[in-house]
Amino acid sequence: MTVNLLINCLQMISVMFVGHLGQLPLAGASMATSFASVTGFSLLNGMGSALETFCGQSYGAKQYHMLGIHLQRAMVVVLLVSFPLAAVWFNAGDILRLLGQDSEIAAEAGHYARYMIPSIFAYAIQQCHVRFLQTQNNVLPMAVIAAATAVLHCFVCWALVFRSGLGNRGAALANAMSYWINAVALAVYVRVAPSCRKTWTGFSGEAFCGILNFVKLAIPSAVMLSLEIWSFEMVVLLSGLLPNPKLETSVLSISLNTIYMIYMIPLGISGAVSTRVSNELGAGRAKVAILAGRVAMGTVATEGTVAAIIIVIGRRLWGYCYSTDETVVGYLAKILIFLAILHIFDGIQSIFSGITRGCGRQKIGAFINLGAYYLVGIPMAIFLAFFQGIGGKGLWMGIIMGVFTQALFLGILILCTNWDKEVKKAADRVTSSMPENLLE
Repeated sequence: MTVNLLINCLQMISVMFVGHLGQLPLAGASMATSFASVTGFSLLNGMGSALETFCGQSYGAKQYHMLGIHLQRAMVVVLLVSFPLAAVWFNAGDILRLLGQDSEIAAEAGHYARYMIPSIFAYAIQQCHVRFLQTQNNVLPMAVIAAATAVLHCFVCWALVFRSGLGNRGAALANAMSYWINAVALAVYVRVAPSCRKTWTGFSGEAFCGILNFVKLAIPSAVMLSLEIWSFEMVVLLSGLLPNPKLETSVLSISLNTIYMIYMIPLGISGAVSTRVSNELGAGRAKVAILAGRVAMGTVATEGTVAAIIIVIGRRLWGYCYSTDETVVGYLAKILIFLAILHIFDGIQSIFSGITRGCGRQKIGAFINLGAYYLVGIPMAIFLAFFQGIGGKGLWMGIIMGVFTQALFLGILILCTNWDKEVKKAADRVTSSMPENLLE
């Protein structure tokens, strides 16, 4: 949870600094951040999450040497994917204008996105190393590195936004610098730490032999996560089409950053249960995998209730962290009530998603997410916001319906799971991913 919170804080801190430059810079930076998440970060995060299955099950099966090979396969794939994504970011301004966004906001967002391009390659490396360490329960070093990066990021943001004269572009550069610092620190740790000697045995040509197997799981993993994140980011893009787009985009972007930050808590629990389930399935212990899921569900239910209460109580104070404009603060306070409800359902689905990833059933999860968000959530959001005139609040009400539908069907999927069959599938996956010379 700590690692997820601290990594997510980087973009949130940047948007906070930009928020004090005015509504247009805030709207531009917020739009660019959402665009970057939709077209880059979500895809890389999703592809990297395939390591939760591969590395987790290999670690449970005590095939420790395979973790380093899986890591190398993942880095090759996600870095290659990063190049076309960087080209998309370079043309972000033109793309946003074609999507009907306000021309001023689109221009600001386009400049911001171009300065963020170095971030995408660092993020790819970072996500692979995070999953590599997470699946072997080696999380404390990640937390320390992420904490140091977040603290340093505050000073870098202040210097580049206010002192250098770069404005919101300085915040984008600060993101890039901080992501690279975090990625390099993780890479150095993996290669020199005694705790990684069994799992990192150096670069190997064997990593290129199993790339196709990785891609087969990485693509549905990316689709499963991206379909969910894209629906949330679509809220910000749709807000630019509402009356008073500067206010709507600013507030909807702030609320999205807020729900992302809070979501890092159940997402951390989701990562933990994914690791536990994949480890136990790899070790052939189905009953322990089931127990891990029950513990995670109880934990996230408690967290969700407490977080929702805190969100409601502090909803006005939170707005002042981003802006001193009373209109922005008042509107955000109303939106945060909906986010408190959303967070409870989001926590439940995150645990179900973690269990699904631990089992390696991302393909089914992708279809569930497609139906939940694009047949229920987004259509309802558009209907309530534009046809019923509810505006930004209607957009979030539609997303709440989508998250509830997702949680319901993922829950049904898990209840119908044959866990003995999942153990056998895990054993087959571990064997099929090993190089032929090792099998001999």
